[in-house]
Amino acid sequence: MNYVFNPEAIPSVPVKGTDASYAVSRIFCVGRNYAAHAREMGFDPDREPPFYFMKPANAIVLSPATTPYALSTNNLHYEMELVIAIGKPAFRVTVEDAEDCVYGYACGLDMTRRDLQIASREMGRPWDFGKAFEDSAVITEIIPKSVTGPLNNGKIELTVNGQVKQSSDLNALIWSVAEVISNLSQFYHLKEGDLIYTGTPEGVGKVEVGDHLVGTIDHLPTLELTIGPKQ
Repeated sequence: MNYVFNPEAIPSVPVKGTDASYAVSRIFCVGRNYAAHAREMGFDPDREPPFYFMKPANAIVLSPATTPYALSTNNLHYEMELVIAIGKPAFRVTVEDAEDCVYGYACGLDMTRRDLQIASREMGRPWDFGKAFEDSAVITEIIPKSVTGPLNNGKIELTVNGQVKQSSDLNALIWSVAEVISNLSQFYHLKEGDLIYTGTPEGVGKVEVGDHLVGTIDHLPTLELTIGPKQ
């Protein structure tokens, strides 16, 4: 087939311990999925159905990395998250069957232009300017679930320049891994290539040029990101 322009390479994430990579088609993100984070953002957490936003697949950045400070913002925030990699088709799956659809897990950062997100929210507009921008989906190598087993608990932590900013446990998720997959599969035909960023704990905050971020989740690779100069 002849293309008007040469297509970009398919975004992908290495699978740790193998020569394979996980081709990424879509990135789903769960909003306010830790109660303490919901409160710090000015909302009361509850068990109403979760909500989602998306990032483009080419927002993927592989850790360790240095990325430029995001365009058109003065309030760039970090959000440390567990990432699910879907490994088989999932459509209207039950909570009991959802875990079987997981291929593996990774550490991720949902980078956020907070000022643009808040401005959009206050005007009742979509969050795209705040969430769906270049270099906004940082991720480590994926660890297959066959290695880790289901990840329903374990420490999740982020430091900035060596100072702990976020620290919680995966068991504090309002909606668990299986519940998120089951719920999202009521609205989409989930399939191989879909990543789900599952939400961030409390302690989100602003980064500055030169900051070094280190994120960890038990049993997963360490995430590292340095904020480069503005462009």
